[in-house]
Amino acid sequence: MSYLSIRGLHKSYGTTSIFSDIDCEIGKGEFVTLLGPSGCGKSTLLRCIAGLTEVGGGQILLDGDDLVPQAPQKRGIGMVFQSYALFPNMTVQQNVAFGLRMQKVAKEESAERVREALAMVELGDFAARYPHQLSGGQCQRVALARSLVTRPRLLLLDEPLSALDARIRKHLREQIRQIQRELGLTTIFVTHDQEEALVLSDRIFLMNAGQIVQSGDAETLYTAPVDVFAAGFIGNYNLLDASQASRLLDRPVSSRIAIRPEAIQIGSQGKIEAQIRSHSLLGNVIRYRIEARGVELLVDVLNRSADDMHANGQRIALNIDANAIREVA
Repeated sequence: MSYLSIRGLHKSYGTTSIFSDIDCEIGKGEFVTLLGPSGCGKSTLLRCIAGLTEVGGGQILLDGDDLVPQAPQKRGIGMVFQSYALFPNMTVQQNVAFGLRMQKVAKEESAERVREALAMVELGDFAARYPHQLSGGQCQRVALARSLVTRPRLLLLDEPLSALDARIRKHLREQIRQIQRELGLTTIFVTHDQEEALVLSDRIFLMNAGQIVQSGDAETLYTAPVDVFAAGFIGNYNLLDASQASRLLDRPVSSRIAIRPEAIQIGSQGKIEAQIRSHSLLGNVIRYRIEARGVELLVDVLNRSADDMHANGQRIALNIDANAIREVA
């Protein structure tokens, strides 16, 4: 059964439409990601759910409760921003307790809930510090604890990791997912980073130009993109028009196709003769740029050892998994 229902939601600024007729259903305890490029409407949609931005029309129902007419502080929603938004003149403990103070929670209960929230984000020893004494990752964890301490009905995360370096970002996203699962907290996460979306989400809503163009779990979005935009945004698909596809596959093809780089095998024997133009080492993956029958392709191969690496200019042969070829609109 749906816990959060968004029905016919639209938002405009003057004559500029940000999104229109947004419809989606989110189950209780789900971790859903709004994924898409900058300007697609995902953060505005999140702010509309939080009540920080007025909607132009439509409904937002949380557990059957219509949120649209309610003030933000009445919605029972926690929100974490990219910019942390901590009070610089307050300690960590005071920042986390702020929402409870606004709710007039008793001091003893507030102190216990703050301790629990800080322990959850592994900052129990930092309660007396001020934001300027913390790293970026620690500040973001304080912001997360501040949202969790009020025991929200819904947690909204607006690109909370984008300002952090790669190592801290990976650790914090794992921590967020673990906490979300432990609490069974319905969560909406906004990002333009496909890796974050694929790793974190129960379901992904892929947005473009104010519309949800595809939704589903990570495997569905990665292996079965519905159109060229989805194929181009998720993964590193080879996108070929009908003419290129016909040359590569040596048979008539009437539509555009998408082929994942890892679905192409390199060997000394294969159906398609090709030549390596260049290669890049991406950690555990070697990405080759290859020309085959006048078509340029990206091919990803697991980096097992230096002996397996092919040289630029080397003649090779390719095999393409037919099950991995997708027609896209």
